[in-house]
Amino acid sequence: MTEVSTVLARRQGAAGRLTVNRPEALNALDLRMIRAMLAALDEWESDPAVTAVVLDGAGERAFCAGGDIGVVHSSAVGDPAVAWALWREEYRLDARLARYPKPVVALMDGITMGGGIGIGAHAAVRVVTERSVLAMPEVAIGLAPDVGGALLLARAPGELGTHLALTARRAGPADAIHCGLADHYVPSAELPALVDDLAAGAPVEPAVAARASDPGPAPLAAARCWIDDAYGGTTTVEDVLYRLEAIDEPGPREAAAAITAAAPTALKVTLRAVRRAREMTSVEECLRQDFRLCSRFLRHPDLAEGIRAAILDKDRSPRWRPGTLAEVDDAAVEAFFAPLADELTLPEQSTLWSDHR
Repeated sequence: MTEVSTVLARRQGAAGRLTVNRPEALNALDLRMIRAMLAALDEWESDPAVTAVVLDGAGERAFCAGGDIGVVHSSAVGDPAVAWALWREEYRLDARLARYPKPVVALMDGITMGGGIGIGAHAAVRVVTERSVLAMPEVAIGLAPDVGGALLLARAPGELGTHLALTARRAGPADAIHCGLADHYVPSAELPALVDDLAAGAPVEPAVAARASDPGPAPLAAARCWIDDAYGGTTTVEDVLYRLEAIDEPGPREAAAAITAAAPTALKVTLRAVRRAREMTSVEECLRQDFRLCSRFLRHPDLAEGIRAAILDKDRSPRWRPGTLAEVDDAAVEAFFAPLADELTLPEQSTLWSDHR
């Protein structure tokens, strides 16, 4: 039997085509896939015939649902070195895509979560469709947003990014564009024609704009007032919950319920991470922070328990340790951010992340 490649890297005219090809796992990334993508990007960078890179996912359900959660779980209960190796290469890929000297067009059609945000939302041109669902749902499994996601969320209008981070809320195409996680809405039926345009050598921005349309109103824009009030200021997670629970409306009630169900330690670390990311100027800085946080969570009991409850047993009844926000003190949170003996190293670039948009 011929083995099916989990990354399809090929030339189509002037476009380098990268397709994550693991639809049975919602195109979740494993180490071999990450390395294959890095190799293709290295090859195309010096190929003058390639003027743009198009990144998409196989199937109609997902662009990429994240990193391989099975690897993370086995590392959390066994050998952490396996997850460390995955994250080091994954974060290198995220930074590479953010800095790539040729335009990368990410077609985030379908489920795009966690590691999918890492490979898609740092690209030069980010496209969503009517099927797109974007999220950083890490607090629900006892982890903090990684893959540079805290930086993206920190740049969202007002406190929308904090809201998305603490509730693990999913964003549709209009919300994704409003929050700065995507740039253009293109109906999925138009994607083949868009790829053909790029393969023919059409300039990227005009080609995408010609196929784009209005995604409609963003629900989060309408909720901005109560979200900014609840999450704003030098606040704690406890403060956020108190303010949300004081608003007798469906949106705040749903947000409070989502936060209450998440891991207390992950919530407090996530709030600190997003606040710190507001002062960052490069994706590399955020990725180094992410590696510190994930390395610490890998040895924390909540990560294995969160994956068990949400992914493996699916009982949705995690037993967090500690089980309440009050039991997570500032010193415990700050310890997640301390330097590691073996830090993540990434090439420093002269162009700032903020200049990339």
